[in-house]
Formats: sequence, structure tokens, C-alpha cells
Amino acid sequence: MFPIRDHNPSEKTPYVTLILIGLNIVMFIATLGDGPGGMPDLWWRLALYPGAVTNGDMLIGLVSHMFLHAGFMHIAGNMLFLWIFGDNLEERMGHLGFLIFYLACGLLAAAAQIYANPSEMIPMVGASGAVAGVMGGYLLLYPRARVDVLVIIIILIRIFTIPAWVMLVLWFGVQLLGGFSSIAGEGGVAYWAHAGGFAAGVVLTIPVFARVGGAAYWRRNDGHPPHPEARYGRSRVPQVRR
Repeated sequence: MFPIRDHNPSEKTPYVTLILIGLNIVMFIATLGDGPGGMPDLWWRLALYPGAVTNGDMLIGLVSHMFLHAGFMHIAGNMLFLWIFGDNLEERMGHLGFLIFYLACGLLAAAAQIYANPSEMIPMVGASGAVAGVMGGYLLLYPRARVDVLVIIIILIRIFTIPAWVMLVLWFGVQLLGGFSSIAGEGGVAYWAHAGGFAAGVVLTIPVFARVGGAAYWRRNDGHPPHPEARYGRSRVPQVRR
């Protein structure tokens, strides 16, 4: 299950969100190619290594890892999530405020992963932690915004519209379960970075939430965005004729 769009249009151009997506694409293209382990030298040098950071080495990876990805589906998924949820937060926080928020979430997500595995030397890459922070902020501000999600169960493919809080809480729960599973020996995904980034996003959005009225803001809008929602035609999976 993953989101394909929300019904929460922004009224301003999300310049920072677009620039972040562009930078990630540029870095993805720049680090394409063969090398040790299938990745070029630049990718390895800019990745985040928790074990190195705890020893004061390769600190550039704390920021540069947010703009690296390990494959097309990796970057496509992260950029889709950023595009769906980032524009609304940028509109509410302002361009500079959103940029600071995004980078702070990425750093705190990295800190969570380093704390969970301080001696790990497997490279960590991806915008997932920072994007998880965006999702956490979205949950606090727009819990009942409607989101279209694509659900694939073997051969069953359907699009459902659900409240944002359902999708986001389920996603966060999966990250927590994955984090505890990784402690038991199932690695490969930085679950604690995802969970840490999400929690950081919620906490860092509290001042914005308070500024717009806190609980009174929710009561005024019943958890929905404070403007008319976008309307889409009924989504269908295209049929292929024989």
C-alpha cells in the first residue's frame, strides 16, 4: 500500500520541495554506474556510516546521504512521498522554514539510526528519514485530509481513498515493527531512521501547530485542510483488450 496523491491542494508553488526533488534526481544520475558493489566511488564516499560518525569520521555523510539512493524504485518512492506531503507543509511553514525543517528531520533520523546501530559500517543512504519527518508533520496538521492509496495484493489492484492519519499511523507502525525485527537480525532497511524522522517531524511541527491554534485548529476544521479539497474523477486501472 502506498499513496499516489492527496486531496489537499496547495495554493503556492512549493519551490523548496521541487528543488529538493531536483537535487535528488541530479545526485541519482551523478552516482549511476558500475563500481565496487555496483555503486561508483562518489556514492560510497557520500554515504552515511554510523560506525565512522561515532568516531568523528566522514561527517559529511550526515547531510549528503539524504540525496543518495540505491536504485530507481528507492528514489521514486521517496520523491513521490515528498511530492504528495511536502507542498502543504512548505505552504504552512514558508520556504526557508520548510527547508530547515526537512534537513533537521533528516539529521535527527540519522541520529536515531546511529543510536540504534552505533558500530554499523553498512552504508546508509536515502531521503527516507527526512521525508518521514514531512509525513509526521503532515499527520499533526492535516490528520483527516483524504489520501488515495494504491493497494496491491497479489493480482488484486485497487485504489482506495482513506484519511491521512490511517495511512500514516500504519506506515509508522510498520517502521517500528521493522526496527525491532532488525535488532533480531533482519537488516537491510534503516527502520529506526524512518521512525526517528517521523517522530522528529511531529515534534518539530508542534510550534507551527500551536501557532495556528492547536486543538482549536483541529476543531475548526475537524482535522481537514482549511480549504476546499481537490476533487478527482474516479480512478480506474486500465483494461487491456484481447
